[in-house]
Amino acid sequence: MQVVVLMKQTFDTEEKIELVGGAVSEHSVKYIINPYDEYALEEALRLRDTHGGSVTVVSCGPERAVEALRTGLAMGADEAVHISDEGLHGNDRAIAAALAAVVKSLQPDLLLAGLFAVDRGAGSVALQAAELLGLPHASAALKVEVRTGGGSGAGNAKSGAAWASSGGLTAVVERDTEWGLETVEVPLPALITAQQGLNEPRYPSLPGIMKAKRKPLKQVTAAELGLGADDLAPRTERVALLAPPVRAAGRKLAGTPGEQAAALADLLQREAKLF
Repeated sequence: MQVVVLMKQTFDTEEKIELVGGAVSEHSVKYIINPYDEYALEEALRLRDTHGGSVTVVSCGPERAVEALRTGLAMGADEAVHISDEGLHGNDRAIAAALAAVVKSLQPDLLLAGLFAVDRGAGSVALQAAELLGLPHASAALKVEVRTGGGSGAGNAKSGAAWASSGGLTAVVERDTEWGLETVEVPLPALITAQQGLNEPRYPSLPGIMKAKRKPLKQVTAAELGLGADDLAPRTERVALLAPPVRAAGRKLAGTPGEQAAALADLLQREAKLF
């Protein structure tokens, strides 16, 4: 199997974050691989170890994103591709188009990504890339099993990708939904996004870190990918990034239980404006 993992470098949300000019100060935070992308990478490595093949990690970001890709290589990925985000930063549609262009050139059997990125709480980029590629997808995976030969499981759909997977591979995915666990089957190639609980990501070993320095890491720009004006046109715009408001002190209501309930209902209506 040839597996591609979409990876994003994010700031560590457990570190203290400072906002300067409406943006997160890069000098005050530690950057890490998006945790949900680590689940995707770990699953890709396990599938490769079971079925053979290779794992390629792909990331679109500034030059510092190379550090995250090197970490992915140290964890066990075979190759990496870095797309410069110059002119693409903050433009999810353009980033998705750039990722789709690289994935199309690689023509993998399976595309994996994290359910969402912890820095912005958004998870549409991988889905947009899958849509551009004509790939079916299964989100929030808690278990992934790749089988040879199609089946008639729930959610089975024909892939519209521009390339065909060899061997009639399908993926049976147990996914987390608002109404409980759901099992779907999708033909490969397809996109699967990883939910927390899919696995426990490994740590890079010292031999893995040394080997990562010699593994292929290709760097490309958006211009080299031949993106058109429609691909680069932003669909959304971030107007401002604000810190959460300071939590106010608590208030103690006096009186009988009935009086307290009436006062609470009045406060919820007048101040909290909940109803």
